Amino acid sequence: MSRSVDYYFSLASPWAYLGHAPFMEIAARHGLEVNFKPVFLGDVFEQTGGLPLARRHPARQRYRLMELQRWREKRGQSFVIEPRHVPFNPSLADRFVIAAITVGGDVDGLLRACFAGVWEREQNLADAATLVSIADAAGLDGSRLAEIAAGAAAEAIYALNVENAVEAGVFGSPAYVVDGEIFWGQDRLDLLEDMLVSGRAPYSARTG
Repeated sequence: MSRSVDYYFSLASPWAYLGHAPFMEIAARHGLEVNFKPVFLGDVFEQTGGLPLARRHPARQRYRLMELQRWREKRGQSFVIEPRHVPFNPSLADRFVIAAITVGGDVDGLLRACFAGVWEREQNLADAATLVSIADAAGLDGSRLAEIAAGAAAEAIYALNVENAVEAGVFGSPAYVVDGEIFWGQDRLDLLEDMLVSGRAPYSARTG
């Protein structure tokens, strides 16, 4: 039986963008079933003691900018460190992903297009028309996704994802959970693959 990974993320997270392609490659190499779980980070932070970027100490904000430059070089990617429309409210974009899951669409393709829209093309993913256009270009029915994303079912799934994240011990984006073991941050992807290669049992917070 194949293993699965719960993938918690937000389209507002540059770290999720940085890690998405290499994570999907790892999942493919190891036959992992990916459970895509977009979350509203504001709610996750509120329940786990995190702070939104604007409320973090300036030293932490400056360090984040340095880290983004380092990882941009490390990953060989080209993107805008401070895009025109960031920060933005990602809830509608995240629910577009939920809509794509609902219709059985190419979620990976939509995510790649949306991440590139934010971090490379500086598009406004808080705008419904922009999201429809991106989804259409990714081979999906953008208008249909918009209809589903605006509905109560997508909102309920979005809220449930936050609940599931907090219950699993997730406190940021991206987070990858395999058999209860959390790997937080795209800089933990090597450790995630190490676990899969070794076949070891998952670690927990209990060391004894």
